[in-house]
Amino acid sequence: MDNQTYNSIVNFIWGIADDCLRDVYVRGKYRDVILPMTVIRRLDAVLEETKPAVLTTKMTYNPLKAKNL
Repeated sequence: MDNQTYNSIVNFIWGIADDCLRDVYVRGKYRDVILPMTVIRRLDAVLEETKPAVLTTKMTYNPLKAKNL
């Protein structure tokens, strides 16, 4: 990723933060919200491919009342 693309993405994210988080969080605390949401979104994107298999497995074990699935 070149520097211009990187800066564009960073500015986009901070623009959203300014629009959505203004008056809800102090500007210095944005990172406390942005980083966890970025990690959650990344996990969602990585696991999206396996979601149908996971749901099928869950439905298989659901009638057995299995815990910790």
